[in-house]
Amino acid sequence: ADAKEPTPETEAKLPRFEKEILAFEKWDHQNAVPQNGVLFVGSSTVRLWQTATDFPGLPVINRGFGGSTIEDANRFAERIVIKYKPAVIVFYSGDNDIASGKSPQKVFENFLMFFKLVREKLPETRIVVLSVKPSVARWKKWPQAQEVNALLQRLAKEDDHLTYIDISPPMLGPDGQPRPDIFREDGLHMNAKGYELWNGILTPVLQKLTGK
Repeated sequence: ADAKEPTPETEAKLPRFEKEILAFEKWDHQNAVPQNGVLFVGSSTVRLWQTATDFPGLPVINRGFGGSTIEDANRFAERIVIKYKPAVIVFYSGDNDIASGKSPQKVFENFLMFFKLVREKLPETRIVVLSVKPSVARWKKWPQAQEVNALLQRLAKEDDHLTYIDISPPMLGPDGQPRPDIFREDGLHMNAKGYELWNGILTPVLQKLTGK
């Protein structure tokens, strides 16, 4: 059955992010979804990423939804991750979690839940987790982000199915501060120049994992 379009009345009663997930499901019913694809999932950093254009040689699926946390990705995992049976998952989330007051340990534990769920349901799927990024707007939270990143890096060393990518080095200037030129006016979301940096780092990793 086709995914139902919510009416204005029902939309107001929908749980948080349900509208976005329903939109994904509607798209799936109307389009051919890539098999053994590369699934991008996470927060607005993923949603704003022009993944289909930036990775033209790969069967890309983008399931980023703005304002989301890792807990949200876990809550909707069956509907936006597991059902696609992707060959590779590219995961970015965490800075919204830290900004909302979650401790680095809690943020990591939530990612561990996501990782274990995927390993259980999709044992052959490879996961690429990107480090929590530094940004102008949330620079005060950078020490907590670094703690999360250290935990993610350690986990990746323990499991061959997980690849950790530190995307922060090219995002910081010679003064050690976030480069304003790679962010939009809000100082949080990246502009095209910022995504170019990420694409350059991620492309060879995905080519190696997919053989494409």
